[in-house]
Amino acid sequence: QVQLVESGGGLVQPGGSLSLSCAASGRIFRINNMAWYRQAPGKERELVASISTGGTPTYADSVKGRFTISRDNAKNTVYLQMNSLKPEDTAVYYCNANLIRGTTWPVGVLDAWGQGTLVTVSS
Repeated sequence: QVQLVESGGGLVQPGGSLSLSCAASGRIFRINNMAWYRQAPGKERELVASISTGGTPTYADSVKGRFTISRDNAKNTVYLQMNSLKPEDTAVYYCNANLIRGTTWPVGVLDAWGQGTLVTVSS
């Protein structure tokens, strides 16, 4: 099957930096968009950033200029570099991939999610 495994979360002081990564594995024919979402306590899940197959990024207004999303298509991996972190960035961060399952030929579309990684910004 398909798995998305995230890594890189943790505790950081305000103004600090963290880098997240998410690797997709399994029977993947092609990955389309990849994205990072986050969910803070008591709030709905929100889109943080997304990146197309060709590398075009989009960002939520709240993270523009501070976060950078990138991907390595050869490794089926998406990254999120987070700089100038603020307490309001505290959340569980989820990786998302819109992909086509299959090996030799496509067998279906899947919207896959990682298990989430906690980012805590606090002094």
